[in-house]
Amino acid sequence: MEIIEVGPRDGLQNESVLVSTADKVALIERSIAAGLRRIEATSFVHPGRVPQMADAEDVMAAVPRRDDVSYIGLVLNRRGFDRAVAAGVDEVNCVVVASETFSQRNQGMSIADSIENVRGLAAEARGAGLTLSVTVAASFGCPFEGEVPESTVLDIARQVGDLGVDEIALADTIGVGVPAQVRRLLAGLGEVAPHVRTRAHFHNTRNTGYANAIAAVEAGVTSLDSSTGGIGGCPFAPAATGNIATEDLVYLLDRSGIETGVALAPLVETADWLSGVLGEKVPALLGRAGGFPA
Repeated sequence: MEIIEVGPRDGLQNESVLVSTADKVALIERSIAAGLRRIEATSFVHPGRVPQMADAEDVMAAVPRRDDVSYIGLVLNRRGFDRAVAAGVDEVNCVVVASETFSQRNQGMSIADSIENVRGLAAEARGAGLTLSVTVAASFGCPFEGEVPESTVLDIARQVGDLGVDEIALADTIGVGVPAQVRRLLAGLGEVAPHVRTRAHFHNTRNTGYANAIAAVEAGVTSLDSSTGGIGGCPFAPAATGNIATEDLVYLLDRSGIETGVALAPLVETADWLSGVLGEKVPALLGRAGGFPA
């Protein structure tokens, strides 16, 4: 199972502390040392909207470059895409939100416009030799509209899949999903976009994130997002708490006999270090209880 570390972007973007560029790079270096090989390093968004990501170019200029490590940059529009390419990302992740209200608040555009945005960037990404993924945000529920019809999520996935994207991620942006939804949506995703790699992104807001992760694995997902320490959230989604924690997820998968290639001890050390950087204890539980057997 491939684990994608999203702490440097989705993790830090919702923290009140403005983390220094050096500490962001240190977090990325620690993640690599633990065995993580796909890392969402930053986002190329307006600094006035997300000030935590204002140093995107500086981060990308300082990260270690290795053939076995792929850096993901999140973009919301052409301007962000151009910045990401110039900064030297290996992958670009675009977002299409599955509810109109949240789409307007998060990106300032409609769902249809977001899909057209992906259409315009797909050929550009291929021309630049970059992997292009699309995250369907709020796939399991919207903080403003409530329930999101599964048919809406799958129609978005079908449309972006037809554009030739490399990967589609279903994201529980506000942590409302349950395993039954995960199984249904991933089964549907396999039908509407059978040629596209699958990925899942869960938050543990209502303590269902890890159950959802296991459900996704059993449904055949190939990659899972997580954040060291369990930090994160969305600045534009009320009460959206942290991502599932990388160390807690690795423990769960390891004990289930699912190989990740990621070492637990350095993750726990990084989470403890991160608590010091943020000035408060991170939400992850493994660092408090310890692994088993000891």
